Amino acid sequence: MEGLAVMFNKDFYKNKRIFLTGHTGFKGSWLCMLLTKLGAEVYGYALEPNTDPNLYEVLGVNKYIHSTIGDIRDLDALTKAMAESKPDIAIHMAAQPLVRESYRIPVETYATNVMGTVHFLEAVRQVGVKASIVITTDKVYENDESGRLFNESDRYGGDDPYSNSKACCELVTHSYRKSFFPSDGESQIASARAGNVIGGGDFSENRLIPDCVRAVLDNQTIILRSPRAVRPWQHVLEPLTGYLTLAEALYKDGAKFASGWNFGPLPEGHVSTEEIVRLFCKSWGDNARYEVKDLGGPHEAGLLKLDIKKSIEQLNFQPHWDLNKTMETIADWTKAFKSGENMYDVTMKQINDYFE
Repeated sequence: MEGLAVMFNKDFYKNKRIFLTGHTGFKGSWLCMLLTKLGAEVYGYALEPNTDPNLYEVLGVNKYIHSTIGDIRDLDALTKAMAESKPDIAIHMAAQPLVRESYRIPVETYATNVMGTVHFLEAVRQVGVKASIVITTDKVYENDESGRLFNESDRYGGDDPYSNSKACCELVTHSYRKSFFPSDGESQIASARAGNVIGGGDFSENRLIPDCVRAVLDNQTIILRSPRAVRPWQHVLEPLTGYLTLAEALYKDGAKFASGWNFGPLPEGHVSTEEIVRLFCKSWGDNARYEVKDLGGPHEAGLLKLDIKKSIEQLNFQPHWDLNKTMETIADWTKAFKSGENMYDVTMKQINDYFE
């Protein structure tokens, strides 16, 4: 596509059939827009969006892709939808994605995240997809909070149900790869772990940036729970570009790339939640403000950093936007949404800006 100077071949995705679980979510909606920009034919499988408003409906994503509303806990329905789409590539993003929610609904979290991944990989095995990626999280690693950067060879862990369930997804993916996807076979699978993904259009509950957005839109003070918690922050387009770079490499070179991959920011992107909120307020202006207040709640890791050396060296992955630029785009997107602009156009312009 004209204007897309990306790490992957800009023509690779043209007319490729992509099966995507979780297409109605925040990251899924952004990925649908990116893939359609690249000329791909997208087949989505997910539950209905679970927030109001939600990015999927704000952008009218269903007008540009083939959408099936279904539950990844339903193996037969998932396999049927995947078989009918005849995909070249399958990407599994559907999940219960919230740490705090996982304490409230642990059984559903494990059922969705672990057995959902089993069902996805089983469907891939039955259908025979050439290249497939399971998306997990930076929280899959056993975190001693020492401050070191976690790399792909580190041990899996996770104390809370969400993190632990995602670590289980990595074990499931490893088992399926070793058991059913030999290195000389036609089908190959990989896993991808992103940092804390932020961007315009995230309306989730109990996430830092959506909480900031809701506060400033209501002219309220942002309440910051854990100011010293450090995370690897990145705009949503960063890991999505990494996923597509990995998918192309997996499709072309198979077993060479059939492993786990980290996609996160450069070192300067590992900052505290207070610094993120400060940058948000700076980008927003208009009397945006915050205060630190410990409201209690379940345990979350205080320090988490991600090593992306493998992706940089072997996939030529390179983050484009620093945190100042990321926060500017979030503020711009949200203000455009508040003023009633055409958010499809706004989102596609940000995609173009990112790649140009």
